[in-house]
Amino acid sequence: MNGNGSGEVKTPATPSSVAGGRPVYATASTLFTPDPSVGHLLYTMRKVGPKVPPEVVEAAEDIDQDEAEEDYEFLEQLLQSRELNALVKAHNVILFCNQEQCPCVSNACQITADVMEDIRPFALMMEECRELYALLSAPHVRNLLASHDIVAQRDYMPKLSEVPIEVDEDEETIKIVQLVKSSDPTGQHKSSEPIVGATIKAEEETGRILIARVMHGGAADRSGLISVGDEVIEVNGVNVEGQTPNDVLKILQMAENTITFKLIPNMNKPLIRESRVRLRALFDYDPVGDKYIPCKEAGLSFHKGDILHIVSQDDPYWWQARREQDRNMRAGLIPSRALQERRIVHERNELNGDTANLTSDKAEDNEEFDREEIPTYEEVARLFPRPGVFRPIVLIGPPGVGRNELKRRLMALESERYKATIPHTSRASRPGEIHGKDYFFDTREQMEIDIAAGKFIEHGEYRANLYGTSVDGIRDFVLAGYQPIISPHYQALKMLRTPELKPYIINIKAPPFERLKETRHRAYARSTFDETSSRSFTDDEFDTMIKAGEKIERLYAHWFDMVIENEDLNSAFEQLVKAVRRLDQDAQWVPVSWVQ
Repeated sequence: MNGNGSGEVKTPATPSSVAGGRPVYATASTLFTPDPSVGHLLYTMRKVGPKVPPEVVEAAEDIDQDEAEEDYEFLEQLLQSRELNALVKAHNVILFCNQEQCPCVSNACQITADVMEDIRPFALMMEECRELYALLSAPHVRNLLASHDIVAQRDYMPKLSEVPIEVDEDEETIKIVQLVKSSDPTGQHKSSEPIVGATIKAEEETGRILIARVMHGGAADRSGLISVGDEVIEVNGVNVEGQTPNDVLKILQMAENTITFKLIPNMNKPLIRESRVRLRALFDYDPVGDKYIPCKEAGLSFHKGDILHIVSQDDPYWWQARREQDRNMRAGLIPSRALQERRIVHERNELNGDTANLTSDKAEDNEEFDREEIPTYEEVARLFPRPGVFRPIVLIGPPGVGRNELKRRLMALESERYKATIPHTSRASRPGEIHGKDYFFDTREQMEIDIAAGKFIEHGEYRANLYGTSVDGIRDFVLAGYQPIISPHYQALKMLRTPELKPYIINIKAPPFERLKETRHRAYARSTFDETSSRSFTDDEFDTMIKAGEKIERLYAHWFDMVIENEDLNSAFEQLVKAVRRLDQDAQWVPVSWVQ
């Protein structure tokens, strides 16, 4: 009897009836069948028993018979436990599921031909035979069976010919490498793989054909047999001495399945380590239209905003990269930051009649530019959301585009979370206004000191009074657990985009002119250009709004985290809410300094 008087009797698991030689163990509540391997082990244990043979005891003086019996009982109970048997069964299922599933036969076409020959005499007499014969004769069925046999026989890989081993003892150390010609593209074009994942060049002094670079993830890189600096002696049995890289490229292009290289290895090959740098592209790039890229087929195209994993920065002009989401793709060539900056300066100089070569020392010596004005790449890292810590939402856009209405709706949606910053002013307070709620009322002298100290993200003067939005006000809201919503002038972005504030910048963009005009008139939108009267927007104001938006994009598009086209206010607000809520759930790519 147990303590609560229920009358339940607890008994250890004991073997019950034996069916087909397999023990069934009974507990107080259920029966279960042990795994066969565990059952055999138990059977063997019981046959041997817990007693230690005398000759073993004599040979080992430290054996305790009582301890041996305790160990036996413990092991017996463990092997009878439901948990262990369930674990063993799960292990066996996993092993079975991970076994390679192979076709039952590899000659389905021959079997089909035999069946057709057997049923041919009956096809005229029996409808079923005639239907089966017609089915097996169908071209798509025959092609399907042929494909099955190719896969079953593993006949889909090209055959590598035997590598000759006879080498003249007087020759230099050479290596012979055979590679399967790759067809894996890096971009949209089927022919964009540089054949074996490597590029070649001619040495200026000697004209020797050398391996210029090995693309990470390509066939040459995966083989581990081709290195930068290796000299190419032969390609598919053709001596390439005295030939140009274009001649060698033609030989490679004519190869069908495999390519055999005879190489003199580079004994001073550098140790190449894959970089962990991630960059956000701040411009669009298409290698097809790039006249400077050494191998167009090796180039990697990308769009503004793409995250690139830079795997090699060994070359000062051409980096190797792959898109962050395409982890299995081989790397491609992209222009380095220095080359892209120089390219832009070069294009500007061409307009002024200066045609210095893009990669010449003269171009490097003469270039003078502000890197912030030439957006190329930005090093980024993932910023993970933290509960209760919100990033300020910055709404950028031209006057009249609808930023303030979107801001008002967002604050009304969840007023305890979204807060508008409280401005500072040097004017005197009016009746009913509260310091710290409506405005921060400061003296003009104090505001001028703070402006000079860079404590305001934006400021201005209206009717002889100063107004401004302070950095401290935004920071205080974030520390208090609120999410500030800011709609400043676009020039304030330089003050806002800092590691301390980590803002999420959304550009509110106007739709094309006709749609802008149609949607604003349909919604009876009032002009924000005239504070003295309530009237509709004019065509000139629509045009001014669009041009102002284009200017903002031209100057600061590389800082935008998102762009919302405000064609319909409800749709734009829905996009805004989804974007803000996504910040609470998903990691975002931000400048690496914000994470460090």
